[in-house]
Amino acid sequence: MHVVALDAEHLDAWAALFEACHSSCFCRYWHFEGTKNEWLARSAFAPHENRDEQAALVRGDGRGGACGASARGLLAMDGDTAIGWMKLAPRAELPKLRRLPVYRALDLGDDAGVFVVGCMLVHPDHRRHGVARALVVAADAHVRAWGGRAIEAYPRRSAEPMHDEEVWQGPESVFVASGFVAVHDDGPYPVLRKTLASDP
Repeated sequence: MHVVALDAEHLDAWAALFEACHSSCFCRYWHFEGTKNEWLARSAFAPHENRDEQAALVRGDGRGGACGASARGLLAMDGDTAIGWMKLAPRAELPKLRRLPVYRALDLGDDAGVFVVGCMLVHPDHRRHGVARALVVAADAHVRAWGGRAIEAYPRRSAEPMHDEEVWQGPESVFVASGFVAVHDDGPYPVLRKTLASDP
């Protein structure tokens, strides 16, 4: 297993991962500005619009240009097969996340240089084999390369075991084991942050 940044070369593998997971969002939920019902309809009846929107952002200018910041993320690869995905985007580009009732009143400081783990997805055949951990560990170097100074995670916490699909913002235990600390630690919706050293 190795981890790479999503680029045009890996788009087919990325799309195949979402299809294997029966995930029709193709990582566009945080960027969709319509109503909840409009999002559900698009994901149910036109998931190709989500896929094509993300792919266009990754391709940049259509000729292999630089990936747009909001389209960034990491793929865990097993050979040519994508087995895991983690969205990493600047906090400033995910205002929908910060508008959620559980987060909108929090003062988390300046957005500048802060990247957010927007979602995680692991192939059903590869869950509980360290894929999520590999993605989180690899994030440090990529975020530094993109000019970031910190990474935030917004996992859901539960006293009861959760279904895999409920952990779509990443497992809290993996973030904590990788050096994230709570900057907001209230109930089921903590906010975790890892400040990156200037020299790895």
